[in-house]
Amino acid sequence: MYDLPAGHLAEVTALARSVPVEDIISAYRIGSDIVWRRFSEEMAARQGTAEDLLPIAETLRAWTAATTLRIVRSCGTDLQRRTMTDRRRAALVRALLLGEARWADTGADGRPQHGQLYGELDGELDGAFDRNALHLAFRARLPAPSGPDGPACAPTPGPAPSGPGHPDSADGTLARTVDLLRPWLARDDSGRPLVTTMDGEVAGLLVARPEGLCRTLVVGLGAPAPASRLAPEFVRATQALRAAVGSGLVGAFTHEELGLRATVVALPDVGEQLVRLRLAPLAERGEDGAQLEEAVAAYLRQGMRLEAAARALYVHPNTLRNRLRRFEEITGTSLRDPADLAEVWWALTHRRIHGPTS
Repeated sequence: MYDLPAGHLAEVTALARSVPVEDIISAYRIGSDIVWRRFSEEMAARQGTAEDLLPIAETLRAWTAATTLRIVRSCGTDLQRRTMTDRRRAALVRALLLGEARWADTGADGRPQHGQLYGELDGELDGAFDRNALHLAFRARLPAPSGPDGPACAPTPGPAPSGPGHPDSADGTLARTVDLLRPWLARDDSGRPLVTTMDGEVAGLLVARPEGLCRTLVVGLGAPAPASRLAPEFVRATQALRAAVGSGLVGAFTHEELGLRATVVALPDVGEQLVRLRLAPLAERGEDGAQLEEAVAAYLRQGMRLEAAARALYVHPNTLRNRLRRFEEITGTSLRDPADLAEVWWALTHRRIHGPTS
């Protein structure tokens, strides 16, 4: 009964994809109020009666109600469709990274070059995924607010690729990370990035190593690999991220680039043994033992430069010498023995990355 002009609803629905539907509805209400006031002024100028004005008012209100209802229904359907597509894409990316993906090959010869990728949800990615194409598995997180200061890179200009309807974007972490990594993200045939979230961190596929992140993001990277090798590379990317975060680093790192730090993450049992061997005797001394452990950690962080470590701890160098000596006596460690020193470093790094040993 109250039809809209041709193409009008499609235009409004397209607008609602980038503007919250509540704002669209509010705009329609404001617009109807403006039109209503204009009609009132016109009728008053023509000395129209209330009986003349009433049908116009009823028609205007009914038209506004019908328009609003159609917008809500259209936007609701579109939002539901996009949300389900995003959920399916997120589930399938997880399946790829965790080695749980299933494939349905295409082509009469059965050659596994392209295929539809399936995961834990019914459905598939929008288009074929090249199984042999090389991608970099990654896992990323935003730096802690208390991290080291430094220059921040501005995000790449352009619209955010995931909106409020994305199932993983409630806290803004996904949208911010995708914005920073946009030039390097792998995408499906519809142009949407192949990303998801895991335990509050962002994970997915890249087509190249990201550069210029400065101090805006911490990223663990796997080596370039086809779909069948993404899962083990994602494990290495996760270990690289844990090592970088635990070491207070920012930027993008591979497992190899982090050396022993990544090995500490990969071998927690070794770290627990070294904590018991080199640090456990300090636990019996409470706050005094914690102070001695802090002294050794600062000493190693400052490259075994006594005066620099003393300044970092705000103590006199002689005070630090005394604490290091007591640490050696209590733990049976020689800080001049390279093997002992390596074990102490490993134990301290393990504790910093993995937390206290139970």
